[in-house]
Amino acid sequence: MDLAAAVLERAPGPGGCRLVAVDGFSGSGKSALAGELGRALDAPVISVEELYPGWSGLTASIPLALEWIGAPLFRGEPARWWPWDWPREERSPHPRTQAVVPVVVLEGCGSGAAALRPVISTLIWADCPPGERERRLRARPDWPGYAPHRAAFAHDEAAHFAVDRTAEHADLVVDTLRTPPP
Repeated sequence: MDLAAAVLERAPGPGGCRLVAVDGFSGSGKSALAGELGRALDAPVISVEELYPGWSGLTASIPLALEWIGAPLFRGEPARWWPWDWPREERSPHPRTQAVVPVVVLEGCGSGAAALRPVISTLIWADCPPGERERRLRARPDWPGYAPHRAAFAHDEAAHFAVDRTAEHADLVVDTLRTPPP
């Protein structure tokens, strides 16, 4: 499957930008998939995790992603967001911006949430078996910092996806265990 071509086949928003969401459970390969897709399309990649207000911030990040990133790009306006400063555990006073370009990739758990779908051109679900996701998480260099929060975040993401049913609304499902990057 040529993901880059599939993304370009879909219409942009009225502002000329195609917002592509790459969503899935932790460890499913979202970041790697989004990075490869961004390189293939010469598109910037924004992590929705920059918006999480701490480890329990998945749900709170969704309206921020819509207000600060999705809706402005959809309208043809630059995105502007205030990333979470993880070490200080507070919102940074220094915003980041993203100009309107033909494609922007938004990746991370919650990036394909129902509230964002009206402004998303393509929703990609990164699929991977639970055992492999856990193996990948434990192999990551940031595992020691994530490990104490893993159980609570796994609960939050499972609850979110059970209600939001993101995988069922995906335009494309990529088995990251079997499918090479775009």
